Amino acid sequence: MITDEEFLKVSSYMKQNYGIDLSQKKVIVNGRLENHIKSGGWKNLHDYMEAMKKDRSGELEKMLVNLLTTNHTYFMREFEHFEYFKTVVLPWLKTKENKKKDLRIWCGAASTGEEPYMIAMVLSDFFGLEHSSWDTKLLATDISTRALMQAMAGVYTAEQLTNLPDQWKKHFFTPVAGGSQYAVKEELKKEILFRQFNLMEPFPFKNKMHTVFLRNVMIYFDAKTKRDLVQKVYDCLIPGGYLFIGTTETLDRNTSPFQIIKPSIFRKKEG
Repeated sequence: MITDEEFLKVSSYMKQNYGIDLSQKKVIVNGRLENHIKSGGWKNLHDYMEAMKKDRSGELEKMLVNLLTTNHTYFMREFEHFEYFKTVVLPWLKTKENKKKDLRIWCGAASTGEEPYMIAMVLSDFFGLEHSSWDTKLLATDISTRALMQAMAGVYTAEQLTNLPDQWKKHFFTPVAGGSQYAVKEELKKEILFRQFNLMEPFPFKNKMHTVFLRNVMIYFDAKTKRDLVQKVYDCLIPGGYLFIGTTETLDRNTSPFQIIKPSIFRKKEG
C-alpha cells in the first residue's frame, strides 16, 4: 500500500507535469501502481520515483503516465458531434478553404484510436470522390504511449465495431483472425498522424487549426489548468474555428473566450 506521503508526491508530480489532478484518487493510484512496483523489484513508490529521476531513457516516466491515465473510448461515442462536424463544420470549411484545399484538424485526446479513425471516416465520407484533391490529414495526439501504440496498430474486435455502419465496416476495415478482429485499412491509416504530446506543453503548430476535438480529457484537470488549456486552444484556432469537448464536460461561460454553439460545441469568433 502506498503511503500518504508517496501519494502526495506522485499526485503532485502528475499535476505539475501533465495537469492531471489525482488528488482524490488514492485508491485508483494504489491499485494501478502497487503490482507494477512489486513486479519491477522496487521496495516502494518512493524508490520507483527516485529511479525515474535518474532514468535518462524516460521509460520509467512513460510507464508511470501510461499506468495513471485512463483511455476509455469507443466508436460512435457522442455521435452527434460527428453529425454536426459533417453537416455544419465541413461544408463551411469546404467553401472557406476551396483554393488551398488544406484542412487542419487536431484530435488532442486520441486514446486507442477510435475517435481519430471516426473523424477520418467522416472526412472520407464527406469529400467522397474529391477526397484525393484535399489534404485532410488529421493530427492525433495523446499523453499515453501505450494507448497510441494500440491506435497505430488499428486492430479492433468485432464487438468494438458493432455500432459502426456496415458500409464503413466494409469500406475501412479488413477482417483478420477469422473475423473475430478487424484491422483498419492502410488508406485510412495514412490519413492520420499519431504523435505523443503533453497538453501542458506549448502548442507547436506553425499554422492555426480549423477544428479541435478535445473530448473527455478536461475532466482530469482542475479549473485553472482547464482555463489555461482552453485559452491555448482558442489561440491555436483560426477565426471561426470549432472546438468539440465531451458531452459531460463544461466550459466556464464567464471566463471562456468561445461562443457556445451547443452544449459541448464551441466556436471562435469569426473575423
